[in-house]
Amino acid sequence: MKPWKIPESVLVVIHTPALEVLLIERADHPGFWQSVTGARETPDEPLLQTAGREVGEETGIVVGPADLRDWSVSNIYDIYPQWRGRYAPGVTRNTEHVFSLCVPRTTAVTLSPREHTAWQWLPWLEAADQCFSASNAEAILMLPRILA
Repeated sequence: MKPWKIPESVLVVIHTPALEVLLIERADHPGFWQSVTGARETPDEPLLQTAGREVGEETGIVVGPADLRDWSVSNIYDIYPQWRGRYAPGVTRNTEHVFSLCVPRTTAVTLSPREHTAWQWLPWLEAADQCFSASNAEAILMLPRILA
């Protein structure tokens, strides 16, 4: 049996210097656009390592710890009902830690087809509007202030 997901995850807003944001479409829910997200593999996996691993797995972009910016922002939210079965019984909330990654717009993106089916660069305000997740949209809206 597959182990339960750990209810602690990362959100990585990938953006260009011009504040275009990379969004990826979920394979299991067409029309659900998001930034890179993913849970810790073990309770002691450093969050920076989780963020770098998830960026590589979901986009093919290889990054080192120095490439990622830790916002020191955490969101606690209710896990969407359709994904609660991945967590231990009784787990209904997740803590998400926010990071960002600045890359050139020409950066190659290679999706993991079992997770995502499409990608797009959008200006930050449009990207926020496109996200299905409120915490993801809020992070994108914070991007200009975080980078200032």
